[in-house]
Amino acid sequence: MVAWDVAWRNAGALFGRGIEPYEPTPSVIVSDAPHRRLRRYRGTGAPTGNPVLLVPPLAVTISCYDLRPAQSLVRFLQGLGREVSVVEYGEITYADRHLGFEEWVDDIVPGAIRRVSADHDDAPVDLVGWSFGGTMSLLTAAAHPELPIASVTAVGSPFDQRRNGQIALARQFGRLTGGVELTVPLRITGGVSKYAVRAGFRAQSFDRELRKPLYIARNIADTEALARMESVDRFMAEMPGYPGRFYRQAYRQLILRNEMNKGTVHLGPHQAIELAKLAVPVLLVGGTRDKLASAASVAAGTRVLTGSPEVRFVEVDGSHLGIIAGAEAPATTWAAVADFLAAARLQQA
Repeated sequence: MVAWDVAWRNAGALFGRGIEPYEPTPSVIVSDAPHRRLRRYRGTGAPTGNPVLLVPPLAVTISCYDLRPAQSLVRFLQGLGREVSVVEYGEITYADRHLGFEEWVDDIVPGAIRRVSADHDDAPVDLVGWSFGGTMSLLTAAAHPELPIASVTAVGSPFDQRRNGQIALARQFGRLTGGVELTVPLRITGGVSKYAVRAGFRAQSFDRELRKPLYIARNIADTEALARMESVDRFMAEMPGYPGRFYRQAYRQLILRNEMNKGTVHLGPHQAIELAKLAVPVLLVGGTRDKLASAASVAAGTRVLTGSPEVRFVEVDGSHLGIIAGAEAPATTWAAVADFLAAARLQQA
């Protein structure tokens, strides 16, 4: 039976202050500079094991790892006794149009790793990245073997773009044109605006948007279900944009030329990152319903990362966002991360 008092209260909240206020895990700013703010989440006890650095993709906020208390990878990792930090990029504007992968792979992510390690008695750091955050973590580890990195976890980070059905047509067209249909407009606009990013993310989950009224009607008395829906809506409404150079590189090198799958990523005329040089344990997680990074495209990394002592692939049920922050993530992706980090720690002992 429907609890009508709860249903009425939820209906009023949906059109008012919201079902559940956003309460991020408490954190402190360790260092602050444009596009490289480092936050450390406040733990509740003495940490154990290596510190963890969360590396977000561009065009999202750090809330991807901390949507709400029940959907927080941050709190899950803290529950494992880990000290958790995250690097935050902030707003991306036209002035940032020149920023490319190099800034993240050679500067932003390495700088965060060094600071986290230094603040923990030079301990090696476990990197965890979702989507392009995982890609940047993998490239950083391959390009800079001198960094104190203990392991890399990449969730929803594709290697073989041929196995991503939704962009197959775009790849074929782009290979014929050389990608000018995208790269030229990006040079003019300076990047992909936050409004375009938000519209694009909603478009790729168009079925969710269509079903939302029916979902609300069916779950009007289920406060938890509505809070999860609201957290995703809030996440999509806060997405920042992409710098022009970064997006052009992602389109040309990663999508059209499929360089992650070929094993060497060219970021410029004088920089070629060989993924076989990555020499730390790696966990790859792919989602069965991921439209941006199919499970098969992620699994291709197991044959690319030949220099790693262990490359573990886990397939879980879920969408691109769902595999890192969905209701099932604690029992699937997060559990796989916990097992992997525990095994990596034993190997280091």
